[in-house]
Amino acid sequence: MKIILFFWVFLSVFGLSSQSVRTNSELLWEISSPNCAVKSYLFGTLHSNDKRVFYLPDSVYYALDHAQAILLETNIFDYFEDIDPRDNDVILLFDDKGKPYTSSNLASKTVYGDENGMPQFLDAYFQQYALFTGKNIIPLETNQEQVNALIDLPISDENQWESLKKNRKSKALIDLYLEGNLSEIDKFMRLNLSQNPEVYESLIIKRNYKMLRVLDSCLNKNQAVFTAVGAGHLYGDKGMIQLLRNKGFKVKQVSAIYSELPIKEKSSVRKVNKGYDLIIKEKNVLIHFPGVPKVTTQDCTIKAIYRELGQGNTYQIEVIPYDTTLSFNTYADIYIASPENSTYTYQESLDGTLSYSGLSDVYPEGLHWVQLFTNGESLLIAKTYGGNMFMNSNRPKQFFDKIIFE
Repeated sequence: MKIILFFWVFLSVFGLSSQSVRTNSELLWEISSPNCAVKSYLFGTLHSNDKRVFYLPDSVYYALDHAQAILLETNIFDYFEDIDPRDNDVILLFDDKGKPYTSSNLASKTVYGDENGMPQFLDAYFQQYALFTGKNIIPLETNQEQVNALIDLPISDENQWESLKKNRKSKALIDLYLEGNLSEIDKFMRLNLSQNPEVYESLIIKRNYKMLRVLDSCLNKNQAVFTAVGAGHLYGDKGMIQLLRNKGFKVKQVSAIYSELPIKEKSSVRKVNKGYDLIIKEKNVLIHFPGVPKVTTQDCTIKAIYRELGQGNTYQIEVIPYDTTLSFNTYADIYIASPENSTYTYQESLDGTLSYSGLSDVYPEGLHWVQLFTNGESLLIAKTYGGNMFMNSNRPKQFFDKIIFE
């Protein structure tokens, strides 16, 4: 009996501690220097929401959890504040009762993948984690520098632009990324830019030197940083790994380790992104967003917006003073521009909150779900929209139902 018990305990411990190790993955690098007591990390990302790229090793979760600052190519959510991440227009049809439906069950395409992927693309996921945890977010480039980098690319042929966007989301590139082979990723990029080598110089090399200046400054402040940039920026004698070494930093590869049971850092990172409650005390409003929204106040108007950049979904609210010279029905006519064959509905909740809801079609949002709330003093306009799957799901209603307006 004791022998059986011994083997049961042995196998249990072995099972709990089992792990797989990929020593050939070159995506995560540890940065250290004699002048800095803490370790920092550089991670190569793929700007994609493909679920496979989110199979992150333990070491990435460790680096994230212990980081004091998160460095990204740019402030991603600010960059997309006025840019719709969807690549497709949504086409809806209406039945004889005015209820919308789509003629396609296919996931809509987005800038970073499609609706079947993760809500955020990988880099945006890291920024959202930093927002949840209050870690300092430091952009390696300003949004204007990113815009200028694209404007200044020596590309005049529209076909080259389309090829560049297509290759960025190609299955071949994703497969190379999952292998973690930086030299092969670099070969892929150079091959696809071989018709115009100056594009590689502008898109990769010049930006490496710009981003290094910010990274170098942060590393010399004796703080642990987690830096996430596209994996194409890491390789070669002008890649960020070698440029860091040229600055005197010790940069070494970190093997990808996957434990059968999550380490505490992985559990810590993954538990934070469970939604965010925005409370506007002066308006007695609580709105539950899927993530941390950007909130702005101008004059007497409060606006909050959150985008799922991977799937292409937007959640937005705006609170404005209620003009008593206008009826609530007039407000509904203004803000709910219902398409033909579609109507909006009126509702009065038990707490006395009045609301109108329906489908609207205006520029720039296009087709979107909207719900208006009022308590007689303020008007809250809630909007949400996305691709085919989103617009025909119950997610818009779930967003509206989690708004408490007193």
